[in-house]
Amino acid sequence: MGTSVQLIVGLGNPGSEYEQTRHNAGANFVLALSEHYQATLQTESKFFGSTARITIEEQDIRLLIPNTYMNLSGKSIVTMARFYQINPEKILVIHDDLDLNPGISRFKIGGGHGGHNGLKDTIKALGNNANFSRLRIGIGHPGHASEVVNFVLKKAPQSEQQLINEAIVDAVRVIPLAVSGDWGKAMKELHTQQDS
Repeated sequence: MGTSVQLIVGLGNPGSEYEQTRHNAGANFVLALSEHYQATLQTESKFFGSTARITIEEQDIRLLIPNTYMNLSGKSIVTMARFYQINPEKILVIHDDLDLNPGISRFKIGGGHGGHNGLKDTIKALGNNANFSRLRIGIGHPGHASEVVNFVLKKAPQSEQQLINEAIVDAVRVIPLAVSGDWGKAMKELHTQQDS
């Protein structure tokens, strides 16, 4: 068994104009998770985000959606982690991923930012050696690097959004394994669900 999770963070941009855009896949995951566990996210200015508290597998879990913009996500995460004395290894960050197709989500422990501004700021805030875990939600790639910014800030077509939503549902289903630290089983179940 690996490290258990105490804080689950969904990355996104605040404001109605960014709702349901590809870049908000992480925030949408936390919204789906809070609904699944019948919790209501509340805005907490001291954490620069919306938060809730849920229990999964008898573990106390904090949820957070930063309401800073994506490239300042680390400010919100580090403030909450310090307040509740949560080590980076106990944090799970959910984000959109250009390298995975819609319908695919994957867990990952540690690593670089891969050009993702939310991850870049989180790594900077928590420390370059911070070994937090991630859940990557595939949104696909526009085909050319110059189109990425426009692509992630737009809504996906309905057919793609449906696949993204399904990937989120799949990941919510295996989250109890991840939070308890059984990463191997969580990864295997998620991959099996999405490869079948």
